[in-house]
Amino acid sequence: MKIMVVGGGGREHAIIKKLKESKNVTEIFALPGNGGIAHDAKCIDIGAKDIEKICDFAVAEKIDFAVVAPDDPLVLGAVDALNEVGIPCFGPKANAAIIEGSKVFSKNLMKKYGIPTAEYEVFDDMSKALSYLETAPIPTVIKADGLALGKGVIIAQTREEAKNAVKSMMEDKVFGDSGNNVVIEEFLTGPEVSVLSFTDGKMVVPMVSSMDHKRAKDNDEGLNTGGMGTIAPNPYYTKEIADECMEKIFLPTIEAMNKEGRTFKGCLYFGLMLTEKGPKVIEYNCRFGDPETQVVLPLLESDLFEIMQHTANGTLESAEIKFSDKSACCVVMASDGYPQKYESGFEIDMPKDKNIYVAGAKLDGEKLLTAGGRVLGVTEVGDTLDAAIKASYETVKTVKFGNAYYRTDIGKKALLAKK
Repeated sequence: MKIMVVGGGGREHAIIKKLKESKNVTEIFALPGNGGIAHDAKCIDIGAKDIEKICDFAVAEKIDFAVVAPDDPLVLGAVDALNEVGIPCFGPKANAAIIEGSKVFSKNLMKKYGIPTAEYEVFDDMSKALSYLETAPIPTVIKADGLALGKGVIIAQTREEAKNAVKSMMEDKVFGDSGNNVVIEEFLTGPEVSVLSFTDGKMVVPMVSSMDHKRAKDNDEGLNTGGMGTIAPNPYYTKEIADECMEKIFLPTIEAMNKEGRTFKGCLYFGLMLTEKGPKVIEYNCRFGDPETQVVLPLLESDLFEIMQHTANGTLESAEIKFSDKSACCVVMASDGYPQKYESGFEIDMPKDKNIYVAGAKLDGEKLLTAGGRVLGVTEVGDTLDAAIKASYETVKTVKFGNAYYRTDIGKKALLAKK
Protein backbone atom coordinates (compact mmCIF):
# COMPACT_ATOMS: atom_id res chain seq x y z
CA MET A 1 0.00 0.00 0.00
CA LYS A 2 1.06 3.57 -0.69
CA ILE A 3 1.39 5.66 2.48
CA MET A 4 1.68 9.41 2.86
CA VAL A 5 3.15 10.96 6.03
CA VAL A 6 2.53 14.68 6.51
CA GLY A 7 5.36 16.46 8.33
CA GLY A 8 9.11 16.86 8.16
CA GLY A 9 10.84 16.40 11.52
CA GLY A 10 12.45 13.78 13.72
CA ARG A 11 9.05 12.48 14.83
CA GLU A 12 8.02 11.89 11.23
CA HIS A 13 11.33 10.14 10.52
CA ALA A 14 10.70 7.78 13.46
CA ILE A 15 7.15 7.07 12.22
CA ILE A 16 8.38 6.44 8.66
CA LYS A 17 11.16 4.09 9.78
CA LYS A 18 8.64 2.06 11.80
CA LEU A 19 6.08 2.03 8.96
CA LYS A 20 8.78 0.70 6.61
CA GLU A 21 8.90 -2.47 8.72
CA SER A 22 5.30 -3.35 7.79
CA LYS A 23 4.86 -6.06 5.18
CA ASN A 24 1.82 -4.20 3.81
CA VAL A 25 3.62 -0.91 3.11
CA THR A 26 5.12 -0.74 -0.38
CA GLU A 27 5.84 2.98 -0.81
CA ILE A 28 6.05 5.97 1.54
CA PHE A 29 5.82 9.65 0.63
CA ALA A 30 6.76 12.43 3.09
CA LEU A 31 5.24 15.91 2.72
CA PRO A 32 7.57 17.78 2.91
CA GLY A 33 10.02 15.44 4.68
CA ASN A 34 13.65 16.53 5.00
CA GLY A 35 17.12 15.62 3.77
CA GLY A 36 17.46 12.71 6.18
CA ILE A 37 13.95 11.37 5.66
CA ALA A 38 14.75 11.24 1.91
CA HIS A 39 16.78 8.10 2.67
CA ASP A 40 13.62 6.30 3.82
CA ALA A 41 10.77 7.92 1.87
CA LYS A 42 10.11 9.95 -1.25
CA CYS A 43 10.00 13.60 -0.17
CA ILE A 44 7.48 15.89 -1.86
CA ASP A 45 7.92 19.65 -1.61
CA ILE A 46 4.48 20.43 -0.17
CA GLY A 47 4.22 22.17 3.20
CA ALA A 48 2.47 20.41 6.08
CA LYS A 49 -0.11 23.23 6.33
CA ASP A 50 -0.89 23.38 2.59
CA ILE A 51 -3.97 21.21 2.95
CA GLU A 52 -5.34 21.80 -0.55
CA LYS A 53 -2.10 20.69 -2.23
CA ILE A 54 -1.78 17.73 0.19
CA CYS A 55 -5.25 16.53 -0.85
CA ASP A 56 -4.54 17.07 -4.56
CA PHE A 57 -1.32 15.04 -4.28
CA ALA A 58 -3.02 12.23 -2.35
CA VAL A 59 -5.74 11.88 -4.98
CA ALA A 60 -3.36 12.15 -7.96
CA GLU A 61 -0.94 9.61 -6.47
CA LYS A 62 -3.77 7.27 -5.36
CA ILE A 63 -2.57 7.21 -1.75
CA ASP A 64 -4.10 4.35 0.25
CA PHE A 65 -3.55 5.76 3.75
CA ALA A 66 -2.30 9.03 5.26
CA VAL A 67 -0.65 9.81 8.58
CA VAL A 68 -0.98 13.45 9.64
CA ALA A 69 1.72 13.88 12.28
CA PRO A 70 2.14 17.58 13.28
CA ASP A 71 -0.27 19.66 15.35
CA ASP A 72 -0.82 22.53 12.88
CA PRO A 73 -2.37 20.54 10.00
CA LEU A 74 -4.44 18.49 12.45
CA VAL A 75 -5.89 21.63 14.06
CA LEU A 76 -6.44 23.15 10.61
CA GLY A 77 -8.51 20.15 9.50
CA ALA A 78 -6.16 18.10 7.30
CA VAL A 79 -7.80 14.81 8.32
CA ASP A 80 -11.28 16.19 7.56
CA ALA A 81 -10.14 17.36 4.13
CA LEU A 82 -8.38 14.10 3.27
CA ASN A 83 -11.39 12.06 4.38
CA GLU A 84 -13.60 14.18 2.13
CA VAL A 85 -11.53 13.15 -0.91
CA GLY A 86 -11.64 9.50 0.14
CA ILE A 87 -8.28 9.08 1.89
CA PRO A 88 -8.38 7.19 5.22
CA CYS A 89 -6.17 8.83 7.87
CA PHE A 90 -4.45 8.30 11.18
CA GLY A 91 -5.08 11.40 13.24
CA PRO A 92 -7.98 13.30 14.80
CA LYS A 93 -10.37 15.56 12.96
CA ALA A 94 -10.21 19.29 13.65
CA ASN A 95 -13.04 19.28 16.20
CA ALA A 96 -11.07 16.74 18.30
CA ALA A 97 -7.60 18.24 17.65
CA ILE A 98 -8.85 21.32 19.54
CA ILE A 99 -7.81 19.43 22.69
CA GLU A 100 -4.29 20.67 21.84
CA GLY A 101 -5.28 23.60 19.64
CA SER A 102 -6.88 25.48 22.55
CA LYS A 103 -5.55 25.37 26.11
CA VAL A 104 -8.75 27.12 27.22
CA PHE A 105 -10.84 24.32 25.70
CA SER A 106 -8.78 21.54 27.28
CA LYS A 107 -8.71 23.17 30.74
CA ASN A 108 -12.45 23.76 30.65
CA LEU A 109 -13.02 20.16 29.48
CA MET A 110 -11.05 18.81 32.45
CA LYS A 111 -12.89 21.08 34.87
CA LYS A 112 -16.30 20.07 33.49
CA TYR A 113 -15.60 16.33 33.67
CA GLY A 114 -13.54 16.22 36.87
CA ILE A 115 -10.24 15.22 35.27
CA PRO A 116 -7.38 16.14 37.65
CA THR A 117 -5.37 19.16 36.53
CA ALA A 118 -3.86 22.35 37.95
CA GLU A 119 -6.15 25.13 39.21
CA TYR A 120 -6.43 27.91 36.64
CA GLU A 121 -8.07 31.12 35.41
CA VAL A 122 -8.69 32.20 31.81
CA PHE A 123 -8.31 35.80 30.57
CA ASP A 124 -9.11 37.59 27.30
CA ASP A 125 -8.41 41.02 28.83
CA MET A 126 -4.80 41.92 29.65
CA SER A 127 -5.63 44.40 32.43
CA LYS A 128 -7.72 41.77 34.24
CA ALA A 129 -4.91 39.22 33.88
CA LEU A 130 -2.36 41.68 35.30
CA SER A 131 -4.69 42.55 38.15
CA TYR A 132 -5.14 38.86 38.98
CA LEU A 133 -1.36 38.42 39.09
CA GLU A 134 -1.10 40.98 41.93
CA THR A 135 -2.28 38.31 44.36
CA ALA A 136 -1.83 35.01 42.47
CA PRO A 137 0.45 32.40 44.07
CA ILE A 138 4.04 32.55 42.78
CA PRO A 139 5.61 30.75 40.95
CA THR A 140 2.83 30.51 38.38
CA VAL A 141 2.43 29.20 34.84
CA ILE A 142 1.35 31.41 31.92
CA LYS A 143 0.06 29.64 28.80
CA ALA A 144 -0.92 31.06 25.42
CA ASP A 145 -4.26 29.56 24.39
CA GLY A 146 -3.29 28.39 20.90
CA LEU A 147 -0.42 26.56 19.22
CA ALA A 148 3.00 28.16 19.67
CA LEU A 149 5.56 25.58 18.49
CA GLY A 150 5.71 24.15 22.01
CA LYS A 151 7.03 27.46 23.34
CA GLY A 152 3.79 29.09 24.51
CA VAL A 153 4.26 28.12 28.16
CA ILE A 154 6.23 30.28 30.59
CA ILE A 155 6.95 29.32 34.21
CA ALA A 156 7.22 32.65 36.03
CA GLN A 157 9.25 32.67 39.25
CA THR A 158 8.32 36.26 40.16
CA ARG A 159 5.31 38.56 39.71
CA GLU A 160 7.33 40.72 37.36
CA GLU A 161 8.17 37.70 35.18
CA ALA A 162 4.51 36.67 35.16
CA LYS A 163 3.35 40.14 34.13
CA ASN A 164 5.98 40.36 31.41
CA ALA A 165 4.87 36.97 30.09
CA VAL A 166 1.25 38.13 29.90
CA LYS A 167 2.27 41.38 28.16
CA SER A 168 4.47 39.54 25.66
CA MET A 169 1.60 37.21 24.74
CA MET A 170 -1.38 39.59 24.84
CA GLU A 171 0.17 42.94 23.92
CA ASP A 172 3.33 42.16 21.94
CA LYS A 173 1.71 39.12 20.25
CA VAL A 174 4.92 37.07 20.34
CA PHE A 175 2.78 34.01 19.54
CA GLY A 176 0.37 35.85 17.22
CA ASP A 177 -3.33 35.16 17.72
CA SER A 178 -2.44 32.23 20.01
CA GLY A 179 -2.00 34.82 22.76
CA ASN A 180 -5.43 36.46 22.42
CA ASN A 181 -6.47 34.39 25.43
CA VAL A 182 -4.17 33.22 28.20
CA VAL A 183 -4.43 30.61 30.93
CA ILE A 184 -2.83 31.46 34.28
CA GLU A 185 -2.28 28.20 36.08
CA GLU A 186 -1.22 26.78 39.43
CA PHE A 187 2.43 25.71 39.48
CA LEU A 188 2.62 21.96 40.12
CA THR A 189 5.66 20.03 41.32
CA GLY A 190 6.69 16.41 40.91
CA PRO A 191 8.17 14.12 38.25
CA GLU A 192 6.86 14.71 34.71
CA VAL A 193 5.72 11.80 32.57
CA SER A 194 4.73 11.65 28.90
CA VAL A 195 2.28 8.92 27.90
CA LEU A 196 1.37 8.54 24.23
CA SER A 197 -1.70 6.44 23.52
CA PHE A 198 -3.57 4.91 20.62
CA THR A 199 -7.31 5.54 20.73
CA ASP A 200 -10.17 4.88 18.32
CA GLY A 201 -12.63 6.88 20.40
CA LYS A 202 -13.84 3.76 22.20
CA MET A 203 -10.79 2.32 23.91
CA VAL A 204 -7.39 3.76 24.79
CA VAL A 205 -4.13 1.81 24.66
CA PRO A 206 -1.21 3.59 26.35
CA MET A 207 2.25 3.17 24.83
CA VAL A 208 5.46 2.93 26.85
CA SER A 209 5.87 5.94 29.16
CA SER A 210 8.73 8.36 28.59
CA MET A 211 10.61 11.29 30.15
CA ASP A 212 11.42 14.38 28.10
CA HIS A 213 14.26 16.84 28.82
CA LYS A 214 13.04 20.24 27.64
CA ARG A 215 15.73 22.62 28.92
CA ALA A 216 18.61 23.50 26.61
CA LYS A 217 21.44 22.97 29.11
CA ASP A 218 22.59 20.23 31.48
CA ASN A 219 20.94 19.97 34.91
CA ASP A 220 17.69 21.33 33.43
CA GLU A 221 19.12 24.81 33.05
CA GLY A 222 18.79 27.20 30.13
CA LEU A 223 15.84 28.01 27.91
CA ASN A 224 12.87 25.77 27.18
CA THR A 225 13.23 23.92 23.88
CA GLY A 226 11.10 21.47 21.95
CA GLY A 227 13.05 18.72 23.72
CA MET A 228 16.75 17.85 24.04
CA GLY A 229 16.32 14.13 24.64
CA THR A 230 14.11 11.39 26.03
CA ILE A 231 14.23 8.04 27.76
CA ALA A 232 11.66 5.24 27.99
CA PRO A 233 10.17 3.81 30.05
CA ASN A 234 9.87 6.47 32.74
CA PRO A 235 10.84 4.84 36.08
CA TYR A 236 8.56 7.18 38.06
CA TYR A 237 5.54 5.77 36.20
CA THR A 238 4.72 2.62 38.17
CA LYS A 239 1.96 0.10 37.44
CA GLU A 240 -0.09 1.55 40.31
CA ILE A 241 0.17 5.05 38.86
CA ALA A 242 -0.61 3.73 35.37
CA ASP A 243 -3.80 2.08 36.68
CA GLU A 244 -4.82 5.30 38.43
CA CYS A 245 -4.22 7.30 35.23
CA MET A 246 -6.33 4.90 33.19
CA GLU A 247 -9.22 5.19 35.66
CA LYS A 248 -9.08 8.92 36.43
CA ILE A 249 -7.52 10.50 33.32
CA PHE A 250 -7.25 8.40 30.16
CA LEU A 251 -10.72 6.84 29.89
CA PRO A 252 -12.51 9.92 31.32
CA THR A 253 -10.83 12.08 28.66
CA ILE A 254 -11.98 9.82 25.80
CA GLU A 255 -15.49 9.70 27.29
CA ALA A 256 -15.54 13.48 27.78
CA MET A 257 -14.60 14.08 24.14
CA ASN A 258 -17.33 11.69 23.01
CA LYS A 259 -19.92 13.49 25.15
CA GLU A 260 -18.84 16.78 23.59
CA GLY A 261 -19.38 15.32 20.10
CA ARG A 262 -15.63 15.43 19.43
CA THR A 263 -14.66 11.75 19.16
CA PHE A 264 -10.87 11.49 19.16
CA LYS A 265 -9.15 8.95 16.90
CA GLY A 266 -5.38 8.82 16.58
CA CYS A 267 -2.55 9.39 19.04
CA LEU A 268 -3.55 11.26 22.18
CA TYR A 269 -0.59 12.45 24.24
CA PHE A 270 -0.96 12.92 27.98
CA GLY A 271 1.59 15.22 29.62
CA LEU A 272 1.37 14.34 33.32
CA MET A 273 2.77 15.64 36.59
CA LEU A 274 2.99 13.12 39.43
CA THR A 275 2.11 15.41 42.35
CA GLU A 276 1.78 14.58 46.04
CA LYS A 277 -1.99 14.57 45.47
CA GLY A 278 -1.75 12.12 42.58
CA PRO A 279 -1.21 12.38 38.81
CA LYS A 280 -2.53 15.52 37.11
CA VAL A 281 -2.71 16.57 33.46
CA ILE A 282 -0.32 19.36 32.46
CA GLU A 283 -1.25 19.24 28.79
CA TYR A 284 -2.78 17.20 26.00
CA ASN A 285 -1.29 16.87 22.53
CA CYS A 286 -3.36 15.65 19.62
CA ARG A 287 -0.44 13.72 18.06
CA PHE A 288 2.79 11.84 18.68
CA GLY A 289 5.21 13.85 20.82
CA ASP A 290 8.60 14.96 19.56
CA PRO A 291 11.11 13.62 20.70
CA GLU A 292 9.10 11.07 22.74
CA THR A 293 8.21 9.19 19.55
CA GLN A 294 11.92 8.57 18.95
CA VAL A 295 12.14 6.35 22.07
CA VAL A 296 8.63 4.90 22.13
CA LEU A 297 8.39 3.52 18.58
CA PRO A 298 11.74 1.67 18.66
CA LEU A 299 10.24 -0.36 21.55
CA LEU A 300 7.07 -1.22 19.58
CA GLU A 301 7.22 -4.86 18.45
CA SER A 302 3.88 -4.88 16.62
CA ASP A 303 3.05 -3.60 13.13
CA LEU A 304 2.51 0.18 13.41
CA PHE A 305 0.65 0.40 10.11
CA GLU A 306 -1.88 -2.25 11.18
CA ILE A 307 -2.41 -0.44 14.51
CA MET A 308 -2.98 2.84 12.68
CA GLN A 309 -5.52 1.22 10.37
CA HIS A 310 -7.41 -0.27 13.33
CA THR A 311 -7.34 3.13 15.05
CA ALA A 312 -8.82 4.87 12.00
CA ASN A 313 -11.42 2.11 11.47
CA GLY A 314 -12.61 2.06 15.08
CA THR A 315 -11.46 -1.56 15.56
CA LEU A 316 -8.60 -1.04 18.00
CA GLU A 317 -9.78 -3.95 20.15
CA SER A 318 -8.68 -6.24 17.28
CA ALA A 319 -5.17 -4.80 17.07
CA GLU A 320 -2.08 -6.55 18.39
CA ILE A 321 -0.10 -3.96 20.36
CA LYS A 322 3.04 -5.23 22.02
CA PHE A 323 6.03 -3.31 23.38
CA SER A 324 9.46 -4.61 24.31
CA ASP A 325 10.42 -4.62 28.00
CA LYS A 326 13.77 -3.05 27.07
CA SER A 327 14.75 0.62 27.50
CA ALA A 328 15.51 3.35 24.98
CA CYS A 329 17.38 6.66 25.08
CA CYS A 330 17.37 9.47 22.50
CA VAL A 331 19.99 12.24 22.65
CA VAL A 332 19.09 15.26 20.52
CA MET A 333 22.02 16.84 18.69
CA ALA A 334 21.24 20.49 18.05
CA SER A 335 22.84 23.57 16.54
CA ASP A 336 24.69 25.48 19.25
CA GLY A 337 22.60 28.52 20.23
CA TYR A 338 19.24 26.75 19.83
CA PRO A 339 16.48 27.70 20.68
CA GLN A 340 17.65 31.23 19.89
CA LYS A 341 20.19 32.22 17.20
CA TYR A 342 22.31 29.54 15.59
CA GLU A 343 24.26 28.89 12.41
CA SER A 344 23.43 26.07 10.03
CA GLY A 345 24.55 24.71 6.67
CA PHE A 346 27.25 22.40 8.08
CA GLU A 347 27.82 18.98 6.52
CA ILE A 348 26.65 16.01 8.63
CA ASP A 349 28.80 12.88 8.83
CA MET A 350 26.98 10.03 10.56
CA PRO A 351 26.92 6.22 10.52
CA LYS A 352 24.31 4.66 8.21
CA ASP A 353 23.65 1.58 10.33
CA LYS A 354 22.39 3.38 13.46
CA ASN A 355 18.95 4.51 14.60
CA ILE A 356 19.36 8.21 13.87
CA TYR A 357 16.25 10.30 13.26
CA VAL A 358 16.86 13.44 11.24
CA ALA A 359 14.90 16.54 12.26
CA GLY A 360 16.57 19.59 10.70
CA ALA A 361 18.67 18.81 7.64
CA LYS A 362 18.60 19.33 3.88
CA LEU A 363 20.27 17.65 0.93
CA ASP A 364 22.78 19.57 -1.18
CA GLY A 365 23.56 17.11 -3.93
CA GLU A 366 24.88 14.06 -2.07
CA LYS A 367 25.70 16.05 1.06
CA LEU A 368 23.41 16.25 4.09
CA LEU A 369 23.60 19.72 5.69
CA THR A 370 22.24 21.04 8.99
CA ALA A 371 19.11 23.14 8.49
CA GLY A 372 17.47 23.65 11.86
CA GLY A 373 17.83 24.02 15.61
CA ARG A 374 17.28 20.41 16.50
CA VAL A 375 19.28 18.56 13.87
CA LEU A 376 18.89 14.89 14.74
CA GLY A 377 18.07 12.41 17.49
CA VAL A 378 20.39 9.51 18.26
CA THR A 379 18.42 6.58 19.71
CA GLU A 380 19.71 3.32 21.15
CA VAL A 381 17.83 0.45 22.79
CA GLY A 382 19.34 -1.54 25.67
CA ASP A 383 18.41 -4.29 28.09
CA THR A 384 18.60 -1.68 30.85
CA LEU A 385 18.19 2.08 30.90
CA ASP A 386 21.83 2.50 31.84
CA ALA A 387 22.89 0.42 28.81
CA ALA A 388 20.63 2.39 26.46
CA ILE A 389 22.00 5.74 27.71
CA LYS A 390 25.62 4.62 27.39
CA ALA A 391 25.01 3.25 23.88
CA SER A 392 23.34 6.50 22.77
CA TYR A 393 26.28 8.61 23.88
CA GLU A 394 28.73 6.21 22.23
CA THR A 395 26.85 6.69 18.94
CA VAL A 396 26.70 10.46 19.46
CA LYS A 397 30.53 10.46 19.41
CA THR A 398 30.45 9.03 15.87
CA VAL A 399 28.22 11.82 14.51
CA LYS A 400 30.03 14.92 13.27
CA PHE A 401 28.82 18.33 12.13
CA GLY A 402 29.89 21.92 12.73
CA ASN A 403 28.29 23.80 15.60
CA ALA A 404 26.99 20.58 17.16
CA TYR A 405 25.62 20.77 20.71
CA TYR A 406 23.92 18.25 22.98
CA ARG A 407 23.16 17.73 26.63
CA THR A 408 25.42 15.26 28.43
CA ASP A 409 22.93 14.24 31.13
CA ILE A 410 19.95 12.74 29.29
CA GLY A 411 18.49 10.03 31.52
CA LYS A 412 20.51 11.00 34.60
CA LYS A 413 17.40 11.90 36.61
CA ALA A 414 15.72 8.63 35.59
CA LEU A 415 18.72 6.58 36.70
CA LEU A 416 18.60 8.29 40.13
CA ALA A 417 14.92 7.33 40.42
CA LYS A 418 15.78 3.67 39.85
CA LYS A 419 18.25 3.57 42.75
